[in-house]
Amino acid sequence: MSADRHRFEVLSSRQRFTGAVFGVRTDAVRMPDGSVADRDVVSHPGAVAVLALDSADNVVTVRQYRHAVGQQLLELPAGLLDVEGEPALDSARRELAEEAALAAGEWAVLLDLYNSSGMSDEAIRVYLARQLTDVTDSDFAPEHEEISMTVERHPLDELVAMALAGELVNATAVAGVLAARAARANGWSGLRAADAPWPARPDRAGPAA
Repeated sequence: MSADRHRFEVLSSRQRFTGAVFGVRTDAVRMPDGSVADRDVVSHPGAVAVLALDSADNVVTVRQYRHAVGQQLLELPAGLLDVEGEPALDSARRELAEEAALAAGEWAVLLDLYNSSGMSDEAIRVYLARQLTDVTDSDFAPEHEEISMTVERHPLDELVAMALAGELVNATAVAGVLAARAARANGWSGLRAADAPWPARPDRAGPAA
């Protein structure tokens, strides 16, 4: 099979929009057959999410308003990689403390995702966090949608059933709970270390401070 069959060459890029979180550019891409097509790309800094599981197999979730869909969605604690140079694991620890007032004694990579690869380079790493303890000294001040955010705990199996029933619809949460149940069925073996390489964001996969 010719390597040219899978060759896609970017001929030019035009920045269309730059916002507070993401940007939009149009790439002119030469296809393997020689034709050229425009492809719009949403550029995104990346994010982390935490599937925090307590000793009773309850998952810590947050319920937050998402304006794009006009709904309060049940999600995992999560946040952008928006602190320059901060390792992803440190970002995950910070988000868990800020959004759920929790720390964890055990961390592993649960899975890595491209949330919408047909239009965006957004990558998210989902961690499994266990051995949970309360955080009492957080100075986090919620703002905007976070002001109305609530924290809930749901049994892992209940969340899986909610996903299959169309009641849990946040993509990261759905992927996380399904992966967690599969990992639990394997006795939590085979999970990657918390600082495992992350090809989508190689500069953020280093050891936490």
